[in-house]
Amino acid sequence: MNIKNFNDMKKLFLLLGGAALLWSCGSSNKGELTGVTDRPVFEDMDLAGMIFVEQGNFIMGGGNQDNIYGVTTPERTVQVVSFFMDETEITNNEYRQFVYYVRDSIARRLLGEAGVEGYLIEEDQYGEPIEPALLNNKTKISWDDQESREALEPMYLAEKDRFYRKRDIDPAKLNYEYYWIDYKEASKKEEGVASNKGDLKGSMFANRPKGLNNRSQFIKKEVVNVYPDTLCWMHDYTYSNNEDFTRQYFTSPAYDNYPVVGVSWVQAKAFCVWRSQYLNNYLSSIGYAQMCDFRLPSEAEWEWAARGGMSNMSYPWGGPYIRNGNGCFLANYQPLRGAFDDDGGVKTLMVGHYAPNDFGLYDMSGNVAEWCEDAYNESMYTVGNNLAMSYQYNAADDDDKAMKRKVVRGGSWKDQKYFIQVQTRTYEYQDTAKSYIGFRCVQSYLGRVKGDNLKSASNVY
Repeated sequence: MNIKNFNDMKKLFLLLGGAALLWSCGSSNKGELTGVTDRPVFEDMDLAGMIFVEQGNFIMGGGNQDNIYGVTTPERTVQVVSFFMDETEITNNEYRQFVYYVRDSIARRLLGEAGVEGYLIEEDQYGEPIEPALLNNKTKISWDDQESREALEPMYLAEKDRFYRKRDIDPAKLNYEYYWIDYKEASKKEEGVASNKGDLKGSMFANRPKGLNNRSQFIKKEVVNVYPDTLCWMHDYTYSNNEDFTRQYFTSPAYDNYPVVGVSWVQAKAFCVWRSQYLNNYLSSIGYAQMCDFRLPSEAEWEWAARGGMSNMSYPWGGPYIRNGNGCFLANYQPLRGAFDDDGGVKTLMVGHYAPNDFGLYDMSGNVAEWCEDAYNESMYTVGNNLAMSYQYNAADDDDKAMKRKVVRGGSWKDQKYFIQVQTRTYEYQDTAKSYIGFRCVQSYLGRVKGDNLKSASNVY
């Protein structure tokens, strides 16, 4: 090789080496395990009216009864992970937001299908058709002009059903449609199906062929009427004057901040789905990647939250008595065998009327009992897992009545003090509504607050 060729080759290597050096300096990939770097940033949010409940373990079912004569429930040590919980029961006015959302969605669909402009979004930003069309929630509904009245007529009571010809919306038409994924069913593995053979060897589908061949079978559709059963006040009590509550409790502004009742477990679950979608749609609109999902509390979560961090106590305030040192009652229940108003209220009271427990949660005992997510089973304390214990069964309409039992906790304004003890468990059927059962929502905490930050955890998320 002559000098000229050598020098040319040297220049070429120098150029290639410089390019490689520049590329390596400008790249963060050095062959190391760094994870995906373009992930969205996780941020905490403050959600109005929700309280952080710190993780912990406790003796579920434990209380301060006499060990020989007073123990009426089994006991079990259970670990609960952190979550957020509504500081009060869902109120009439909060539930009314759900009812009005369903009402307005039905109205917009009817108006859009009738050809009234502005109520449906039929094309995306690229001009491609959207099927079915989306609702345009920004368009204000016109209820009284002639065109709208004709289009919305199916929402109203028929002429023969109107009282003094008053044109009221038919509550039976307020149906909410939603979908959910049955993860429990999808997680089941088929017996006799090998997990170490074939193209799917080692994959999640190896012995779950149903999910591979037909994933849609795990997607469930629900249609739920959302209007509360206002007649529950009449149905629950014979020979009792409750007609005013039937007519006014859910509709009058006087009861806006009272706990909603007459809501079945099925309706409460639908509310949680709507609340999740309502918040997530907003978060998505502002470019927020994080999803927030609300649900009913598990039985273990409810009891841990009700105790306020205190074990072996029968009431949220920690003591063994239902009155304070001044003789004042500490919850809304039925004291003294029928002296309903001795505790300050005959029936329900405004939420937050009594002092909160140490977690900052109000009315965990009394006022209204509360639905839990769990199906009711007498043997759960024996067979349940002590890590975040929960038992869920999705009962179908044609299931036996016993399979439709759901856990109810906390006792209510009409109950004796035994039922407002935090360890007392009872049940009601998922498709029934009572004048003494309401609910509150929880949201799982993503991650774990550590160290001194745990003390101020109620201010995060």
